[in-house]
Amino acid sequence: MTSTDLRSIPPATVERPWAALGALLAGLSIIIIDGSIVNVLLPDMVSDIGLTQTDAQWVNSIYSLVFAALLITVGSLADRFGRRRLFLIGTVVFMAASLGSASAGDATTLIAFRAVQALGASMMLPSSIAVVNVLFTGERRAAAFGLWGAVFGGAAALGPLLGGFLAEEFSWRWAFLVNIPVGLLAGIAVRVFVPETTGPRGNGFDPLGVLLSASGLALVVFGLIEGQDYGWWTATAGFDLGPLQLAAGGLSVVPVSIALGTILGATLVLWERHRASAGRPQLIRLELFGIRRYGFGNVVALVVSLGEFGILFVLPLWIQAVHGYDPLVTGAILATLAVGTLGAGGAARHVAAALGATWVVRLGMALEITGIIAIGLTLSVTRSPWWLAVGLVVYGLGVGFATAQLTNVVLEDVPEEASGQASAMTSTFRQVGSALGAACLGAVLFGSLGANLLGSLRDDKGISEEQAEQITEEVRDSAGQAITQLEEVPELAPEADDSKVAFTDAARTTAWVAAGFVTLGLLVSFGLPRSPTARDPGVGTRGATGA
Repeated sequence: MTSTDLRSIPPATVERPWAALGALLAGLSIIIIDGSIVNVLLPDMVSDIGLTQTDAQWVNSIYSLVFAALLITVGSLADRFGRRRLFLIGTVVFMAASLGSASAGDATTLIAFRAVQALGASMMLPSSIAVVNVLFTGERRAAAFGLWGAVFGGAAALGPLLGGFLAEEFSWRWAFLVNIPVGLLAGIAVRVFVPETTGPRGNGFDPLGVLLSASGLALVVFGLIEGQDYGWWTATAGFDLGPLQLAAGGLSVVPVSIALGTILGATLVLWERHRASAGRPQLIRLELFGIRRYGFGNVVALVVSLGEFGILFVLPLWIQAVHGYDPLVTGAILATLAVGTLGAGGAARHVAAALGATWVVRLGMALEITGIIAIGLTLSVTRSPWWLAVGLVVYGLGVGFATAQLTNVVLEDVPEEASGQASAMTSTFRQVGSALGAACLGAVLFGSLGANLLGSLRDDKGISEEQAEQITEEVRDSAGQAITQLEEVPELAPEADDSKVAFTDAARTTAWVAAGFVTLGLLVSFGLPRSPTARDPGVGTRGATGA
């Protein structure tokens, strides 16, 4: 099928749109899984190729950093050169980088290929959303975005389970190798079933906008990711990069990075306004934020992302530290979330037709809040972690409704020729919100853990103040994983029990904060306009699901 703008094609004549959606979702699944699978593989990587603690952190964080930094740029490229073309290029890049990651024999090589994986992923995500936005209208639109959201949430939940299985039965390298056959099949299916779509090419490009966007986002996300390690204001560790040399005890690199990134972001806005007034092509079409659903919806996406996946950061650490479960069982518990996301995906079309997409978003966030509260109430040193499955299923239902239909709402009134750029901007808001949320929730978790445990140990007359501080530091700095080591020393059994209680209380506090962030997102969502429903007269081709 030749390149075209699908606005000129009646929806009924688009060949096999559901096959096209399935092909896109197959490719999408591998990039989402690779964002969550690495956490459970890090111990094996450390023992196999000798990763240091810093290396292990970068293997995980480089993916999020590069991914978030490039979304806006590649979203604009997708509109300009073709969304299917960018998706296919991204798939090839992702598969090649997966092979490189699987073959890595040292930390530097692995980190480098993880960065290339993120480059490929940044091409695939906004392109897939843009194609879905253009390809589906009417009642099929909510169903399509519902399935997109189910795969998005389900893949994130299945990542730890798949990683745990592969690490236990085979090797951590297979977590990357499995991407190759799946990516190959997805690429072939996309080439066969997905039509090419583009926006107007205009008469130029915006290289300075690309530089400002990528570098500004990279600096902000780097600061949010590394705050726990380098200190939020005072440096807890030194940082040397070329002429920038910051010693421990002085100013941390984190506020410097966030400040520089913010300045570059403000400069980007001014630059894009200048190009718009001059009638030149822009990387970011600022006039889109004048569309109420788009502008307000992106704010909702940013706010709700602060807490939406924060609980999934806490639970694996807590389950393994407090209950001693291995990565495979931990992944199986977390995978129950996928039951909810798949259920929401199947019901999205009917619920959206009855309530309208905006109310489906609100329903989803209400279910997320309910699920997080249930998880917080279920956390216990003595109760089996499998009871978390009840809250996780409810939470998964909420993610399935809120994540997918919010994307539906945000893009509803956006001109289809700008779908790639608009979807990339929404994905960027989500990524920045997730990074900020992880930073805030991480600070709450480890701050509460340290305070709770130190207070408990000070009440223990059998140990000195110095011992109390040492145990607290070890437990906090190991994200709770030192608790299993304390249990192996019989005379430290009481301190291990205190650590479990302190970690459980800290995890519960973190759950309340995550629920608060999502509640704030729910409140902000009431600024969105009402969506039409199937009962409304005169609903157009995009109504009934609409936004």
